[in-house]
Amino acid sequence: MYAVVATGGKQYKVKEGDILKIEKIEGDVGSRVDFDQVLMYSDGDQVRVGQPKIDGAVVRGHIVAQGKNRKIIVFKYKRRKRYRRKNGHRQAFTAVRIDTIEA
Repeated sequence: MYAVVATGGKQYKVKEGDILKIEKIEGDVGSRVDFDQVLMYSDGDQVRVGQPKIDGAVVRGHIVAQGKNRKIIVFKYKRRKRYRRKNGHRQAFTAVRIDTIEA
């Protein structure tokens, strides 16, 4: 059994028990999260595809961590012009464990 959910402008294929690293959402560690933007659902033999989402379907989970990803370096450079810009960025994330898929 799996589902495809949309959150943070991205789509994720999830199963029960998966830990999902998504764009930061508000909430404390241990609090419940519901994803109601379910785009597709499969229980093994039957597949349901929403247009664009499935009404009444919900994926429930809870937050296991809030944090930041590793640092990425943004480096701009133009040769022969003495132009260099170095910038770093750490994107915030939320780790969610999927508990149940209800369709």
